[in-house]
Amino acid sequence: MDTTTSVLPQTTQSRIRSIIGGSLGNLVEWYDWYVYSAFSLYFAGAFFPKGNQNAQLLNTAGIFAIGFLMRPIGGWLMGTFADKHGRKTALTFSVLLMSAGSLIIALTPNFEHIGIAAPILLVLARIIQGLSVGGEYGTSATYLSEMATKKHRGFYSSFQYVTLIMGQLLALAVLILLQRVFLTEEQLHSWGWRIPFAIGAMLAIIVMYLRRSLQESVTLNKKEDANKNARGSLKALAQHPRAVLTVIGLTIGGTVAFYTFTTYMQKFLVNTNGFSKNTATLISTLTLIVFMLIQPLYGLLSDRIGRKPLLKAFGVLGTITTIPILTFLSHTNNFWVAFGLIMLALLIVSNYTAINAVVKAELFPAHIRALGVGFPYAIAVSVFGGSAEYIALLFKQKGHEEWFYWYVTGCIAISLIVYVTMSDTQKHSKIDEE
Repeated sequence: MDTTTSVLPQTTQSRIRSIIGGSLGNLVEWYDWYVYSAFSLYFAGAFFPKGNQNAQLLNTAGIFAIGFLMRPIGGWLMGTFADKHGRKTALTFSVLLMSAGSLIIALTPNFEHIGIAAPILLVLARIIQGLSVGGEYGTSATYLSEMATKKHRGFYSSFQYVTLIMGQLLALAVLILLQRVFLTEEQLHSWGWRIPFAIGAMLAIIVMYLRRSLQESVTLNKKEDANKNARGSLKALAQHPRAVLTVIGLTIGGTVAFYTFTTYMQKFLVNTNGFSKNTATLISTLTLIVFMLIQPLYGLLSDRIGRKPLLKAFGVLGTITTIPILTFLSHTNNFWVAFGLIMLALLIVSNYTAINAVVKAELFPAHIRALGVGFPYAIAVSVFGGSAEYIALLFKQKGHEEWFYWYVTGCIAISLIVYVTMSDTQKHSKIDEE
């Protein structure tokens, strides 16, 4: 007997207000997460000894990966907490952790002043942020899916990636403003890179208070029964092995493709194509704007034709086109050709990003949903998504950058097998069984 029951708002207006409130926190969380990647070209030299740029970027990418390794722990801890005590409290606490991590980075002195303590503090900050974002994904995906109606669940849950991308765009917008309006290149390298982290810390505190007014998406029945102690536990999650493996399998290709054509593209355009930092940032920004705007369209389409056709489209097209797209992209120095190739890739990836949150939420019953969505997803993302940039830079350093193209293709092909064999969660949703 499941004692967790859904509690949806009574009106469309209140439902939308709750979804917007939950999404705003998601936006700030991901802004803080992506600021690290967006500004790594500028602060890499501040935390490590002087050397060549690629070596410094490898160091910062390695720490980026460490943050990802903490995400399963965050998904486990926060998912368990959300399933036991409610989504609202877990979402509020996760954004507080993100604020703390950003503040540490903003205030840490340079390597030349405190030596090895600088990269140690950077690692600590990313560990905290990894715990935060690891818990944020599963809880927010669960919250948005539960707050939406059955008819528009794909549409409403797609706003998780809208705000995720918006957070990345906000990070890039701050970078562009600092690059082109307020600071010189020298000032950005010297101290200007600290500004976006300070902004993120302040925004997170504001959102923490906003999230306190969110409506809960479920009510936890206090009646004593077996599920009360099992709720949100790994033991309870182990009773759904097929769903857990499905989450991991469908995530592998999607997360590698997503991080390849979003966060890594800025560095790819600079290191491989020879674009200036400013031009690479502008190309990344324009592609992400379009990418963000089309997410609800894919979510709406999934409500009409199902989730599985979109996932299969990503798997097939991603497997066929990734190597040609990255190969052509590596040989162009034309602004609009680069934009078009990246945009083509993101149009394909959108078949995954727009609906992956709702697909995972529909696989699990309410009493372990936040843990079921967040924990296995975080494992896949930490192993594959978090290491994508590092693997790409490592292959480049070894003189075999094209190996990375095959790696991305292979990951998508693995997920394609899952997409073909899994059932359509829209037709067999655990949310609808409550």
